[in-house]
Amino acid sequence: MHLRHSYRIYPTAGQRAVLARKFGCARVVDNDALAARKEARKAGLPYPRSADLQKLVITAAKKTAERAWLSSVGVDPLIQSLRELDAAYRNFFGSVSGKRAGRPVGLPRFKSRKDGRQSLRFTRNGFRIRGNGKLNLTKIGDVRVKWSRALPADPSSVTIVLDGAGRYHASFVVDVEPDHLPEVPAEVGTDLGLTTYAVLSDGRVIDNPRFLRKAERKPKAAQRELSRKAKGSKNGAKAGKKVARAHAEVADTRMDWLHKQTTRIIREKQAVYLEDLNVRGLARGRLAMSVHDAGWATFRRLLEEKAGRYGRTVHVVHRTFPSSRLCSACGHRDGPKPLQVREWACSTCGVLHDRDLNAARNILAAGQADRLNAPGGPAGPGVAIPRQARPVERGTRLGDLRTTGIRAAGAGGIPVREGEEDVKPARCWMRRSWS
Repeated sequence: MHLRHSYRIYPTAGQRAVLARKFGCARVVDNDALAARKEARKAGLPYPRSADLQKLVITAAKKTAERAWLSSVGVDPLIQSLRELDAAYRNFFGSVSGKRAGRPVGLPRFKSRKDGRQSLRFTRNGFRIRGNGKLNLTKIGDVRVKWSRALPADPSSVTIVLDGAGRYHASFVVDVEPDHLPEVPAEVGTDLGLTTYAVLSDGRVIDNPRFLRKAERKPKAAQRELSRKAKGSKNGAKAGKKVARAHAEVADTRMDWLHKQTTRIIREKQAVYLEDLNVRGLARGRLAMSVHDAGWATFRRLLEEKAGRYGRTVHVVHRTFPSSRLCSACGHRDGPKPLQVREWACSTCGVLHDRDLNAARNILAAGQADRLNAPGGPAGPGVAIPRQARPVERGTRLGDLRTTGIRAAGAGGIPVREGEEDVKPARCWMRRSWS
């Protein structure tokens, strides 16, 4: 599997000037190739191939007076910019055809020199790591690197990134084998929120640190200073970098905290179950700042990446699952509850539930039923029914579980005692509408 390791680098003033030229050359080559493909499409011509574009926007362009300065930089970063453009087009066509999962991807757009982030990629022939720890880049020289940890393998490529805060990073791509951790019997359901960041089904509560809320005075002051500068002036550019540095500090603190929390969960749990939250919808409301500050999408992404590396499982329960309405003790579905209701008692069994803990337990039960059993299998809380003891076939509705001798909404696999046939079973997990 491929991993990225990012390190802070400190180029000299001369090296920063050379990198700025390389950033500009790669950006111009990318824009020229994109313009050539757009013109070919308007003219009804065949889709230009990468080899033809390379000859047109690099080899032939160097011989013209307008693009003669492309010869001052190495050809490797220019070729890599064309390959990244090809990847962008593949993602677009895959998204349109339905072959690429995830959110829709639009057409590639022209890059601007005013973009806050600039990047440049070197393949194996364009860089090497010196014995003294410095990074040697073609036509740039040796660059000092702040090695926070050793690379696990020889890198296949490196991307030099300049962020909006004016910091330079070297992002190495290494190919490593998955390092599976010893299996543990513990599985956990996770209910994400804003009052508390996460409540686990085992009772653990992760407080919401609210990094942006606590540090918002500094970004606000920098933003006010930027608003007083003339647009396009040098003082405006300096103030813009000050704003970017303030936000970068918050983002780095949040990312460090998310890495620590996800690593701890992956080490302690064999399987983690999450709810598919509509983050885009929540971010449009009055809680938008708090939703973005929480970083739920990054939390889920880090869990999935680390689960794939260490042999764990992360399963996502569909967002239509009513985790806050189901009783985790008997499976009775109660009515809708506003957010200010943090505790509620089941009208059937009388158990008093904490809203978030009850939801986490229901997410655990639904995730186990969906992952370990056939779709439509038991969705009750508790220990999942082993594969060899599953009482239902694929597609069986939960209403049919009364005839199997297995209680649908109790702890998994507990036989129904006499007089309990009237227990209301949990709703079918595979149904999209919960009525």
